[in-house]
Amino acid sequence: MAAPRYSALSLLRHALSGHRRWPRTWRDAEPKAHYDVVIIGGGGHGLATAYYLATRHGIRNVAVLEKDWLGGGNSGRNTQVSRSNYFYPESGAFYERSLTLFEGLAAELDFNIMFSQRGILSICHSAHEMDIYRRWANAIRMNGIDSRLLSRDEIKQRVPQLNLDCRFPVCGGFVQERGGISRHDAVAWAYARKASAAGVDLVQRCEVLGMESSDSRVAAVETSRGRITADRFVLCVAGHSSQLAAMAGLRLPVTSIALQAMVTEPVRPVFDTVMLSARIHVYVSQSDRGEIVIGGGADLYNSYAQRGSLDTHLDTLSALTELLPMFSRLRMMRHWAGVCDMAYDVSPIVGQTPVENLYVSTGWGTGGYKAVPAGGETLAWTVAHGRVHDLLRPFQLDRFASGRLVDEGAASGVAH
Repeated sequence: MAAPRYSALSLLRHALSGHRRWPRTWRDAEPKAHYDVVIIGGGGHGLATAYYLATRHGIRNVAVLEKDWLGGGNSGRNTQVSRSNYFYPESGAFYERSLTLFEGLAAELDFNIMFSQRGILSICHSAHEMDIYRRWANAIRMNGIDSRLLSRDEIKQRVPQLNLDCRFPVCGGFVQERGGISRHDAVAWAYARKASAAGVDLVQRCEVLGMESSDSRVAAVETSRGRITADRFVLCVAGHSSQLAAMAGLRLPVTSIALQAMVTEPVRPVFDTVMLSARIHVYVSQSDRGEIVIGGGADLYNSYAQRGSLDTHLDTLSALTELLPMFSRLRMMRHWAGVCDMAYDVSPIVGQTPVENLYVSTGWGTGGYKAVPAGGETLAWTVAHGRVHDLLRPFQLDRFASGRLVDEGAASGVAH
């Protein structure tokens, strides 16, 4: 079943009927007894993996099981940023692929994801930090990715609202012009729509309660809607990865922490970039709805709660008003937290596991949203071919035994 095309003509036609005759965006499927592939987790990574399995590899007997509603977890609880300005070549290659896919995603999925490449500006506050940023920006360019150093005066010209002489005076920074933001729920909906049209069963309100294993394989999952068997199983459940993996007897080197974000009341367009300060630890952008979107550091303790602690909340707002005093007059509308799955080297774990037919996509930490397109594409390839995609080779579980870690703590905005 092909998804109906969206266009200006279809928008006008449905407007004449009061928008009462739009077809359902995706099928709300009933689970079958058996599938070729069962994907647990109906967020961006799970939906993208299902879409690429069906459209690139012809594997359409696929189910996506989501315990709540599609895109209701971390996919709807992030700050929408997409970038590829990572330090190490392994990370740079992966996230550059993801950013490239983001650039063509609206056309491929026939859905306006509101991708705005307004640039990712990282500012620094000391000569020592500027030296580190210079090395970081040069490493990004050596990875073949755009990056440009900015002086203090150039930053002032780019962000005139910025208080350069704050408690930690701004010395300079660097920018990735191709980075930006998109509408996170639109990305999830777009993948869901196209996956459903390709024959994938999207099963909401279907919680996985247990797994049946034998001979180093998962035979079936017990769910709130019955028992389901499959040839292959994929975990795309972010901060709950360790819980689900434990059902198959697998222990993952990840911890779950709350990463906070918040938005203000909407205002007219006043801030046309994404700005980050790692020293003061705040990042800020303006959404297409006019809200000022604010993010900061992760909480310092492990938690599955989708809310953050008051001290992190206040530290983030203090940093924001120090750098951009004009925003102190805005009212806060809401705040929340995503449950991040943090691996020990702050890099993802994606691919095969010691359980023969179980695959995982976890350890994304603070970078899960920006990785959705490439994460789904490469994991689908790995599941379809039974071997690891080249972009995923550095991010396998065995790196923790061999010591071949990819330590991206700084580029991920995480102190550790």
